[in-house]
Amino acid sequence: MGEGRICFSREAKLEFLKHKRLQRMKAGALNDSANVMNIMSRSSGDSLRGSASCGVRSFRGHSDVSKPKVEKFDTTHLDWTEKIPECPVYFPSKEEFEDPLAYLQRIAPEASKYGICKIVSPLSASVPAGMVLMKEKAGFRFTTRVQPLRLAEWNDDDKVTFFLSGRNYTFREYEKMANKVYARRYYSSGCLPANYMEKEFWSEIASGNTESVEYACDVDGSAFSSSPNDELGNSNWNLKKVARLSRSILRLLETAIPGVTEPMLYIGMLFSMFAWHVEDHYLYSINYHHCGAAKTWYGVPGHAALDFERVVREKVYSHDILSTEGEDGAFDVLLGKTTLFPPNILSQNGVPVYKAVQKPGEYVVTFPRSYHAGFSHGFNCGEAVNFAVGDWFPLGSVAARRYALLNRTPLIPHEELLCKEAMLMSSVGDCEDTESKLSIKASFVNLMRFQHRARWCLMRSRECMGVSQHSHSTILCSVCKRDCYVAYINCNCYLHPVCLRHEIKSLNLPCGTNFTVSVRDELFDLETVSKTFEEDKDLIDEANHQFRNGDDSILFSKLYQLAEDDEYNRYCKIEFLQDCNSKQSNVADTTSLHNNTHDDNNSSKDTSTEVHKSSPVDVKSTCHYSDDSDSETYRFKRRSSLKPQQRKPTISAFSKFEHQGLKRLKKVQPERSEHNSAPECLKRFGKETTTSNSIKYKKLGNEEALSKHGLKRVPALEPNPKRLKVKGNLITGSFEHKQISLSFNLANMD
Repeated sequence: MGEGRICFSREAKLEFLKHKRLQRMKAGALNDSANVMNIMSRSSGDSLRGSASCGVRSFRGHSDVSKPKVEKFDTTHLDWTEKIPECPVYFPSKEEFEDPLAYLQRIAPEASKYGICKIVSPLSASVPAGMVLMKEKAGFRFTTRVQPLRLAEWNDDDKVTFFLSGRNYTFREYEKMANKVYARRYYSSGCLPANYMEKEFWSEIASGNTESVEYACDVDGSAFSSSPNDELGNSNWNLKKVARLSRSILRLLETAIPGVTEPMLYIGMLFSMFAWHVEDHYLYSINYHHCGAAKTWYGVPGHAALDFERVVREKVYSHDILSTEGEDGAFDVLLGKTTLFPPNILSQNGVPVYKAVQKPGEYVVTFPRSYHAGFSHGFNCGEAVNFAVGDWFPLGSVAARRYALLNRTPLIPHEELLCKEAMLMSSVGDCEDTESKLSIKASFVNLMRFQHRARWCLMRSRECMGVSQHSHSTILCSVCKRDCYVAYINCNCYLHPVCLRHEIKSLNLPCGTNFTVSVRDELFDLETVSKTFEEDKDLIDEANHQFRNGDDSILFSKLYQLAEDDEYNRYCKIEFLQDCNSKQSNVADTTSLHNNTHDDNNSSKDTSTEVHKSSPVDVKSTCHYSDDSDSETYRFKRRSSLKPQQRKPTISAFSKFEHQGLKRLKKVQPERSEHNSAPECLKRFGKETTTSNSIKYKKLGNEEALSKHGLKRVPALEPNPKRLKVKGNLITGSFEHKQISLSFNLANMD
């Protein structure tokens, strides 16, 4: 009996809580409203720096003036919360738990139909998350974000933005604050039923008194213990290990990316939320619940993603906030990760949506292109990371195309990962063709088919002067920021690389119209592997299926058409002929690199690439990722973007971070003239290796052509530890405008 505590039945307790909530709504304020009014009367900056006990901010006055009603969302009746079906829940044995990615691939055919699933761990952590963050990670602190707890009209006058709060907590300080807020509202420290909390959340967000809550999202670190005695921490389900497992595609990334290849922490309180979003590059995500109150998740399966975006475009967003027409307009705004609306809007418009209630010791997995959102029932701590397996590549290609259309910088080099995975697969020589491996091979074959046909059409059109070779890592297209690994178009000054998905005639570069094609030095090996893959009939069927559902078929029909009399053979020899009327008649002598190959069904000719003699120019740089700590507005790893009509390959947005980058560059390069800027959009993924990566340029007959552009070795910049989030390589700039961009925004949020 303890100290004679009165025990209510569940029904009586719920009725009591409902009665208390109605009383609070009538009163229009919490019991400590005097303290809240005092906080709200201060300036915004002072109120954000208030005591840690104020984890929520409330509206003054009565409920009829607390929050304006958003007519498009009917939250009067919340019966729909009981009608959303649950996602599947899995209970693997310890043996099945050995290999996370193998297990996830096994359940994926069923689980992916729901967009999300829940996995109950058979192992438990012997060291609590709080102990890990307080003892194993001495000095661990984090800054919270302020989340407005309301619905928005989503027009030019009413959007939702998350802000930095300015508060810095230890784990225990935040836990104490969050539990105090919960106890003040519910007069209890125990967990309440999930269905009741779900209705409480949507009622509060629609018309309640709470103005905002604090959420610590995207916090660098992990709460998995390093203790040798911790069973879960030593398993492969430790999220610090997932991205680097043998089946993970992301293991090939040389540079760590927080939130993508390395886990991040999400420490929440009552009604802190994660808005509707899809993972970067349509990757998988896995989220582990370390401790605390439950979370409610909503998920939409990947096959319904376009329907989800259609409903958001038509029922949630006003037309005036969309950056572009069509399906990509809503996608662009959703990338901001601040859009929240009731999931019944989706159900009413034929979009399937499922939910999960995640408790400590449980994993939630989201599948590629699955939109998801959710909220916390109280104080809790979760951890999440991305991963990818072979079946991700087709969807990753779709994501790359959409980023390019919106001029958004990619986080990972899709084309390079695909080529490296395919080459590794060919060298291992596995006889077992799983669905995942079939997907990788088919994606690779389609890439090589596109690259070859694009180069053949460029040769036939005589719009390119010739070919040069390169051995460097991925660079970004100066027009759309698409990643280029196999080949790209070089301009006359070699400062504006362009991917093969643009019409050359439409390029308006300041350096003229003399273009060359730069191809990878291992192109012959790549095409040889692709031809070997094409000997498999099942693979050809899969490749053709991917091609019909991809964007390359549109490019072939519009940009690289073949006439009836064209004698094009796949993987045939390509010779770029010098146009005698070309302005660039003083090009140096050329040589041909012939690679003898065996005949196949598609080609009876030798693969050949004509290459100009070139002189190497080493380019090194350091990638600086901004955490936006200088700005009050918090942006969830958003990439810098321009609206489509604003895209110009020679002009970049000149933010204050770019000014800072330019100052740093001048400090380490005092000897360079003001005209010697780094190449525009010459961006590289991955870290420097001991082998020198060189970019080879065609040797011009007029030596002044190189010297006047000041193509020199660019020394590495010293990273600023306070602003550096990810190590990598990056050079961007504008030769004409003398601008250097050294900021790079990342995002991942759950």
